Amino acid sequence: MDMVVFLRGLPKAELHLHLEGTLEPEHLIELAERNSVELPFGSAEEIRKAFEFTDLQSFLDIYYQAASVLLTERDFYDLTWRYLQRASVAGVRHAEIAFDPQTHTARGVRFDDVIRGIRGALVEGERELGITSRLILSFLRHLSASEAMEILEQALPYKQWITAVGLDSTEVDHPPEKFEQVFAAARQEGWRAVAHAGEEGPPDYVWKSLDLLGAERIDHGVRSDEDAALVARLAGDRIPLTMCPLSNVKLGLFDQLSDHNLRRLAEAGVVVTLNSDDPAFFGGYVDDNFLATQSALGLDAAAMTAFSRNSFLASFLEAPQRDALLAEVDAYVAGFRS
Repeated sequence: MDMVVFLRGLPKAELHLHLEGTLEPEHLIELAERNSVELPFGSAEEIRKAFEFTDLQSFLDIYYQAASVLLTERDFYDLTWRYLQRASVAGVRHAEIAFDPQTHTARGVRFDDVIRGIRGALVEGERELGITSRLILSFLRHLSASEAMEILEQALPYKQWITAVGLDSTEVDHPPEKFEQVFAAARQEGWRAVAHAGEEGPPDYVWKSLDLLGAERIDHGVRSDEDAALVARLAGDRIPLTMCPLSNVKLGLFDQLSDHNLRRLAEAGVVVTLNSDDPAFFGGYVDDNFLATQSALGLDAAAMTAFSRNSFLASFLEAPQRDALLAEVDAYVAGFRS
């Protein structure tokens, strides 16, 4: 079996993807010129050289700086469309995309322009590329709960375009309970919930994300295996972890990919999915994460297929659509072997 061809074509859902994290250096330069935004970089090559991070915060510093070029509805359309085009060659059949409106509204960008641009590209992506999608509104946890509530209220006119809320940005010193009321308000509106937890923060943040925020999925969760009771909870309740292997290595959570604990967690019964997080910054899209993980951990086709199936099982798709995509996975695997 040609594992490279198999994994790139394997149907998959991407559940942990930050739209702003798909801003490739070349596109960053293009948007800066289009919008007359000055950058401290002269070329795409210089930008890539700056993508050497020591921890989550060092990444976030340049992440927010890069986002400064996103100003108009067209910018957000173009960013989303470019991601979908890249995802289409990675075997992505469904994407649940997180966006950070506070990153933009704080700069005077209108919420309406952000979401309308994204939505336009998502509609186009389903029509032209066959990629279905869901949108996750993420709150920046380093900001206040009151600011999160304000952005939630701005999102209400577009309620039907948003499936879930999430929580990202600096994890340490910003515990889940800070946003308990915000998530309660979001769930009251009928939105689902996910949350970053257990990336740099302790396992306790995973417990609190589940119990206080009502999170149905945990983004990252790599530190969960420090707590045996938590692993048992995740496995027993079938709570998915949307893991991002290349991101975790790039930010220093693991020295090398072969040290990653995702295989151990999967073997303990946890629903593990593979995703790209911020692919423009971390050196790989979801297919690259599949390929690197398979190679580093010595996983066979069956194990990799399980990650693909998990991605659809962990998605917010309705049952008929989810089941159709699972059948597509099975047909692909059977056809590849024949």
